Amino acid sequence: MILRPTAGFMLSHPAHFFALGFGSGLAPAAPGTAGTLLAFPLYYALLKVTSPFGVMLLVPFLFVFGIWACDRTGKAMGIADHSSMVWDEIVAFLLILSLTPDGLYWQLFAFFAFRTFDVLKPPPIRAAERRWKGGFGVMFDDILAAFYALLLMAVAAKLLL
Repeated sequence: MILRPTAGFMLSHPAHFFALGFGSGLAPAAPGTAGTLLAFPLYYALLKVTSPFGVMLLVPFLFVFGIWACDRTGKAMGIADHSSMVWDEIVAFLLILSLTPDGLYWQLFAFFAFRTFDVLKPPPIRAAERRWKGGFGVMFDDILAAFYALLLMAVAAKLLL
């Protein structure tokens, strides 16, 4: 069982490199937050070649890829949903950013809403996390947290705009 993965472990297989968020999952504290933050520059890099809609269309492919990468990495680590695996946060937050209104305040709101729902895991997120294991379970609970964040943003937008 690997309790704290190293850069060597991350670089030992492409699945580990992606599952550990290109190294952001190796952060000594709050790796999920580090992975979520990494989604910002990735999103803006993707906008150089596509639109927010294009990013949204890319998310299902990144999700399926994440199932494989997180499943393989979780098995290699001996912990199915190790906190250092942050590809799930990256993909979920890319989805959120693709649907977030322009502006720094909306993006900060999206970030804090997503992190809150991802950490607190309100129903049915915690139930889904317990029910589905392996790569799918790792990826799916963050998509549910993204849904909650997007729902909260839609309500806020309705009230504020």
